[in-house]
Amino acid sequence: MDTSNATTLVLGLGNTLLTDEAVGVRVAEYLQENPAPDDLGLKPLDGGTMGLTLLVEMEDADALIVIDAAYLNSQPGTIQVFEGPDMDHFLRTRGRNPHDIGLDDLMDGLRLREAVPKDRALIGIQPQVLTVGESMTDAVAASVPEAARIIVELVSGWQS
Repeated sequence: MDTSNATTLVLGLGNTLLTDEAVGVRVAEYLQENPAPDDLGLKPLDGGTMGLTLLVEMEDADALIVIDAAYLNSQPGTIQVFEGPDMDHFLRTRGRNPHDIGLDDLMDGLRLREAVPKDRALIGIQPQVLTVGESMTDAVAASVPEAARIIVELVSGWQS
């Protein structure tokens, strides 16, 4: 990636009213409150469950990282990174939940417009509970700073 003025959109997805489903949004908020070095060009965004309205933001980015709760068949709070084609494969083969249609459709929209960034990743975090509630479980909440660290490391690697 050309690092001069490059922007990496860090898109946190999730519903903040459904316990651990909020984890993507909470990682984006964490990065807003604890900014990475300016030269990384991170643009954290609370994407919530906004769906297709995010297409313009995604299209304007040089690189893309999406953070979301994901069933990984692992312990709650487990973080897994899916880069490039692995991200695409995971999105096509995982089970769906209420906001997934937006992410899959957004990626297809980027493909149609030939705007899928080469540098892209999905940071999946295993939820423990997805019931109505405004607080994440301890295991998932504890993964938020680690996910932010992984994002900074990932973008640094893309830029070197």
